[in-house]
Amino acid sequence: MYSVVKRVDFCYGHRLLDYEGVCKHPHGHNAVAEIEIRTAALDQRSMVCDFSDVKRLVKSWIDREIDHKMILRSDDPLVNPLRELGEPVFLVESNPTVERIARLIYEHVQQSGLPVVRVKVWETPTSSATYEPDASSAKA
Repeated sequence: MYSVVKRVDFCYGHRLLDYEGVCKHPHGHNAVAEIEIRTAALDQRSMVCDFSDVKRLVKSWIDREIDHKMILRSDDPLVNPLRELGEPVFLVESNPTVERIARLIYEHVQQSGLPVVRVKVWETPTSSATYEPDASSAKA
């Protein structure tokens, strides 16, 4: 198997509801997403895929959808006040943890048609979360 990893830097804010630690307050992160693409055979250019294709498909989506936005649970009481102030928000159904954000990016890459196997998001230089489906869900 061959694989390549493309890193994408982005910034976001969030908070966690029903949580007792400091992350219950709005705060931000300078994040790094690592998108791993894997294939058994190289293409006609001897590549898994072109890094510029990953950048075009993934970075453009991250830039448009979640970069410099507050990622909030859809029932967060901050949603309407932030929207009234014209602040950009991105809504998810569950707490916007780094694990959830890794899966969100994975799902977008998969829908784009790239053979993604793993997405790791570094929330801080020392803390990351990875999403990769298990073998049974990857075939579903």
